[in-house]
Amino acid sequence: MADKIHSSSINSVNDGFFELQYRNDGVYLVVHPPIGKGKKVESKEVIEKLNKKKVKNYKQDIVELACLKADKVPLCIAEPQEEEKIDAQISVIISQDKMKASIVITPPDGGRDASIQDVMEALNKNGVCYGINQSNIENVAKYPVYHQPIVVAEGTPPINGQNGSVEFHFNLSKETKPTILEDGRVDFRNLNIIESVQKGKVLCSLVPPQPGTPGKTVLGTEIPAVDGKVAILPKGKNVEISEDGQKLIASIDGQVNYIDGKVNVFANYEVPADVDNSTGNIKFIGNVVVRGNVLSGFTIEAGGTVEVYGVVEAATIIAGGDIILRRGMQGMGRGVLISGGDIIAKYIENSTIEAKMDIKSEAIMHSTVKCGNKLELGGKNGLLIGGVCRVGKEINAKVIGSYMSTITEIEVGADPSLKERYKRAREELVKLEEDIKKADQAINILKKLEAAGQLTPQKQEMMVKSIRTKIYFSNKVNELRHEILDIEQRLQEEANGKIKVLNVIYPGTKVSIGTSTMYIKENLKYCTLYRDGADIKVGSY
Repeated sequence: MADKIHSSSINSVNDGFFELQYRNDGVYLVVHPPIGKGKKVESKEVIEKLNKKKVKNYKQDIVELACLKADKVPLCIAEPQEEEKIDAQISVIISQDKMKASIVITPPDGGRDASIQDVMEALNKNGVCYGINQSNIENVAKYPVYHQPIVVAEGTPPINGQNGSVEFHFNLSKETKPTILEDGRVDFRNLNIIESVQKGKVLCSLVPPQPGTPGKTVLGTEIPAVDGKVAILPKGKNVEISEDGQKLIASIDGQVNYIDGKVNVFANYEVPADVDNSTGNIKFIGNVVVRGNVLSGFTIEAGGTVEVYGVVEAATIIAGGDIILRRGMQGMGRGVLISGGDIIAKYIENSTIEAKMDIKSEAIMHSTVKCGNKLELGGKNGLLIGGVCRVGKEINAKVIGSYMSTITEIEVGADPSLKERYKRAREELVKLEEDIKKADQAINILKKLEAAGQLTPQKQEMMVKSIRTKIYFSNKVNELRHEILDIEQRLQEEANGKIKVLNVIYPGTKVSIGTSTMYIKENLKYCTLYRDGADIKVGSY
């Protein structure tokens, strides 16, 4: 029998190792010593290998002696015999989600390496039939890698369908910024914000959802996908849904508006002269156009846009859409503007104004201002003087305050309407919790009467009402707590507004951004005020 040598796997270049030599006169063991601080060969390692190789009648005491000596001298440990050849072993590992299959190859011991066919048979035996990477299998068969997981199959994940959407057939993003003329004046005449439509015009249509594409695991099991959801037409006033349910159509001639997520068409109501005793107060579902002035004490309420060509005095204008004052407002401390969109005016004095979106003007003086998004003061003057101004995101002005140190309070960084709702919700919560306590007290008293057998039919009815009241109040308390948490989170996220001043911001101005406050004590020019941590910093414009 010719010499046949098997070497043990080596963990480290400094570790000892052993060889099995199959000779004509027996099986020999050669143990090599470690280098330096390397690990010695232990007899149990050799015995494990002998058992695995099915070596017959080996002498354990000589094995232990050879390991102890480790002197590279061959010692006969068994009678002559044929070597048991062990082929490479393949283990298949399937991920928990069944989307990936890997193989781990144990090296051969006198036998042959793993072939492509061996790998395919192992995969087939474990049920892997999809997403097999033939290239990886060919590579590992040609260039074996042992004791390392190698990915040889991957499933296809499902692709969820795309939700349907609404395609609008009118301009949603109208640019309502007034044009600044060469001489510094602001042109409020050509705003081009009114888009008129005729009855029957298609305002928007549905884009159908896309179905999902199912996936498949490496075991060939199909994974269902989620289909896209159907969009809903944003039906508002004076619009109708087409017979096929896919389009939104104008049902009247008028102006198209997109307000609070709904498409509306409003008819126009025009006042040829002033709003005064001859017209009285005006309340209209659509748009209102006033060619003259709005005199003190009168009110205009509109579902759409209000446009006034003249001056607004100490009047009230409430609009679901924009408010456009081509001249301005002299409110005399009693004027009110409330807009569900933007407010655009040449000037505003001594008034209370509130816009859900932007406010744009040349000058706002001694007024109380609430603005959900941006306040822009441009044109020739760009003034913000006196009063209290609360803005959601940004103030952009030329001059804030005055050289006379007029008290001017500005607050940026959170939607003022959100802060007010937060305050009201907290107050409602306190009141409801008190009402629940009162209901509990009443229920306890009535239950004591019931236990004593003294509960009359009238008091029985009172107890039922008290229990219902408590349940109703408890549900409201839970709703309010959720709303308060949501508002707190939103206020925390939004507290990052800024104030941009092109010319100067004067002393006497109090600036608040989020929870941070700064009092202006000297003229600041060409600057941007912003929040940095707990402080308000002054940067370049």
